[in-house]
Amino acid sequence: MELRGLLLDYAGVLDDPGRATADAPPLLEVARQVRRSGISTAVVSNASGLPDPRVADHFDAVVLSGAVAVAKPSREIYLLTARRLGLEPQQCVFVDDLHRNVVGAVEAGMVGVHHRDVDSTVAELSALFDFEMPPDLAIRS
Repeated sequence: MELRGLLLDYAGVLDDPGRATADAPPLLEVARQVRRSGISTAVVSNASGLPDPRVADHFDAVVLSGAVAVAKPSREIYLLTARRLGLEPQQCVFVDDLHRNVVGAVEAGMVGVHHRDVDSTVAELSALFDFEMPPDLAIRS
């Protein structure tokens, strides 16, 4: 099944500055680029709100456990997010810095990416979506 959705945790993933010097965190830029290519995107967070509400403008859906009364790693939050994107869980990739949350997404049927650093996450997403990242986000040798 073709991957058509990218779900990202906020704290620890989207706000990871990596080694970037740009104004926006690198994985937020990746999400923007992926979305422009036609992939649906979502933020999935156990927070009750986003520290910067403008981040929501760059995603097709924002699912916050405080608003939906279910939290990661419960499979229900992943299934709800996939439904909001109009996708099957098998069409989605979920990225989180906490292993237990990645396991929850995998148990819900998604592809899981355990975020450890920006470069490895960008490389994995590039391979999964067969997508060339902009040069400023590509892995540096």
